Amino acid sequence: MKSRLKNTLEWIYCIIIAVTIALLVKYFIGTPTVVKQTSMNNTLVEGQRLWLNRWVRTVKGEYKRGDIITFEAPSRIPSLMEIDFKNPVAIYDTQPKGIVNKFIYNVLELGKKSYIKRIIGVAGDHIKIEDGKVYVNGNELKENYIPEGVITEGKIYSDIVVPEGYIFAMGDNRGYSMDCRDFGCIPLSKIESKVAIRFWPLNKFGKIE
Repeated sequence: MKSRLKNTLEWIYCIIIAVTIALLVKYFIGTPTVVKQTSMNNTLVEGQRLWLNRWVRTVKGEYKRGDIITFEAPSRIPSLMEIDFKNPVAIYDTQPKGIVNKFIYNVLELGKKSYIKRIIGVAGDHIKIEDGKVYVNGNELKENYIPEGVITEGKIYSDIVVPEGYIFAMGDNRGYSMDCRDFGCIPLSKIESKVAIRFWPLNKFGKIE
């Protein structure tokens, strides 16, 4: 009986260690994911599998224009009373409270909704959407990743300056993307990862531009 109990405890111990390592890798280093949205068509298509680099978040690395990232979805689109063009930032006011709830939400990511978009502007950039085109600091943005014929329509936030500590991101499939045009700029603290590579399907394997 003692031998059986010892073997059982050893198995439990090994399982706990394996789960802990897996969670640490997922949160701090990287994790696979499946594309479930259409907002990045044709760059990313539903069902494709990606490897997300979370190390950039861990070491507080830099993000630049053109990076494809994932970030926590804002709580909601601002009401007319909440819109502030001098401080065009997304609203996050439904955060979990307590250590257990924060662990479940941020580490296990249960009940958490995330978006995948492309960074268009970083802190200090003047973003203006006009006549179906995007302008960054007065220059038209060349977007070879957008399908031919697709135009960028302005929404709530279509003429703003990105605040310090924030980014402005949009989906490549502009007509079918809810993004910073709707809810405002995303704080760097809410960015979860940078898309590293696509590993499925195999004929699309590699870095994504």
